[in-house]
Amino acid sequence: MQVILLEKVHNLGNLGDVVKVKDGYARNFLIPTKAARRATEAAIKEFEAKRAELEKAAADKLAAAQALGEKLNGRTVHITQKAGVDGRLFGSVTNFDIAEALNRIDFKVQKSQVRLPNGPLKHVGEHTVGVVPHSDVVVEVKVVVVGETD
Repeated sequence: MQVILLEKVHNLGNLGDVVKVKDGYARNFLIPTKAARRATEAAIKEFEAKRAELEKAAADKLAAAQALGEKLNGRTVHITQKAGVDGRLFGSVTNFDIAEALNRIDFKVQKSQVRLPNGPLKHVGEHTVGVVPHSDVVVEVKVVVVGETD
């Protein structure tokens, strides 16, 4: 299916690109999230008429993400989990837990924006994770997992 991108999509293209994607990806993700529209002639003409407005909105999103990235850069988050005596956690610390901890200290981050390079954190200690508020903005945050014993 041919779609026209209404915003920058990671590993796919930039605003205004006409790309061919699988039907399910377009129907189930790109179109419902308003990241793309079917690339019909009418849609392309309508896009060209609104191009400046969409580019301004994309620039505003990028500026907001860069501001959040500057505040987040180098930040340390402490998370307490139950752990055994050897330092292994009962369970794990996931991107949801990290997003919740960041939201508690007034950073609006969704769990999909937290990138765990080696999967969920399963040991007590200091870990570095990436937070991606925009596809062009990647920030590293330190997560300190503290073990809690009964």
